[in-house]
Amino acid sequence: MKVAIFDFDGTLFPEETFPLLMGYLKNHPVHSLKYRYFFLRLLPVYIAYKCKLYPEQKMKEFSMQSYISSFNSSSKEEIEQFFSQIGGIMSKSLSDPVLQRLEQHTNDGYYTMLVSGAFEPLLNSVTENIKIDCVFGTSIPFKSKIYSRNIPVNYVFGERKTDFIMAHLSNTEVDWQNSYAYGDSYSDLNVLELVGNPVAVKPEPRLLQLANDRNWEIIQ
Repeated sequence: MKVAIFDFDGTLFPEETFPLLMGYLKNHPVHSLKYRYFFLRLLPVYIAYKCKLYPEQKMKEFSMQSYISSFNSSSKEEIEQFFSQIGGIMSKSLSDPVLQRLEQHTNDGYYTMLVSGAFEPLLNSVTENIKIDCVFGTSIPFKSKIYSRNIPVNYVFGERKTDFIMAHLSNTEVDWQNSYAYGDSYSDLNVLELVGNPVAVKPEPRLLQLANDRNWEIIQ
């Protein structure tokens, strides 16, 4: 089996998701009051990150935890509805070149995967009308269908993406050499190096340099 693995932020979706989530929460007619809790909790860590005192991966993980923590005691239905609303908006702005690649791989019989650090309910909403075999993102843990900020969120980033992919495909014989992976960030390197056909999509400078050095395909 051949696989085609897609990142979301900056790849299938041409922008970064988190700034949009921040703006959507800030201006939401029902949930806007949650933004203050989120912002005040995140601000010290973000300042430390900008001063190079806090690692990027830990900052992103803390950001995700802080964001969803603002929904403390909210029901699963309420949270999923929130992400469904913004997902419906984002689904209209997906990258046409990447969507075309996804459709082509599907037609050619590849097993298609979307693996991202974005919240899983958001990914499910965005891809509701797209044919894709597996969608995996940062899950939101619930207890009795209620979210508690005391439950840690396992942010999907870097090696965790690779761990999921390998675990998910562990019982399948994969033709890695003829498989594809798409990503825009240097943090996607672990996934891109799994396959014989890595594709850098509007890559950030570090990934662009590496892609040029290794003669990888680049979609600008």
